[in-house]
Amino acid sequence: MATISIFPSSKSSSSPLFLFSCSKSPPSSPKTPSKISSSSFTRRAFSALSASSSLFFFSSSSSSSSSNASGIADFFELQRSGGVKALDLRQGEGEIPVDGDQVAIHYYGRLAAKQGWRFDSTYDHKDEMGESVPFMFVLGSGKVISGIEATVKSMRVGGIRRVIIPPSQGYQNTSQEPIPPNFFDRQRLFTTIFNPTRLANGEGSTLGTLIFDIELVSIKHLQN
Repeated sequence: MATISIFPSSKSSSSPLFLFSCSKSPPSSPKTPSKISSSSFTRRAFSALSASSSLFFFSSSSSSSSSNASGIADFFELQRSGGVKALDLRQGEGEIPVDGDQVAIHYYGRLAAKQGWRFDSTYDHKDEMGESVPFMFVLGSGKVISGIEATVKSMRVGGIRRVIIPPSQGYQNTSQEPIPPNFFDRQRLFTTIFNPTRLANGEGSTLGTLIFDIELVSIKHLQN
């Protein structure tokens, strides 16, 4: 069965974001991600993540199984999340949101079934001034996929977290947010996740697995 190999990237030692290595002989033990000293570094870190075409690598080689286990061990399961695995890349120092709050997040969304294909990024969503626009939603509204809700609920503003979201907590239909604005990306995403032939062959447990890097940018209290 395919496993995920997770190791720090030697090409971006200053970045706190772990890269999924394509090396046949990955390092024996992953390093702890360093803290980001300023908010301006966040975009550079996410950009480095985006630029790597080999971010996610699924290896069935037995020679890397022990190293894979070491990398996976850094993830922990979020409570009451339905199996979402998380890795904190930066601890936030702001508030923790509650249901009813409007939250703004930046994210990179990738699909495990396509070798880590990036299907969407808020850093590609620009306003009229060319600035990246975060994705906003009301926590507890049920409009976004459950895995993202569970992730954000235990984050503090300023934090960055990588999560592996199982199909049961990912997209259950094509109307759940976040929805890629690009038609072709959206079509490729949903035709992969909801492929009837592959689902009939019992591949449902892998088709919809998602990997998100999420930064909690801000919280707005809507309720008195």
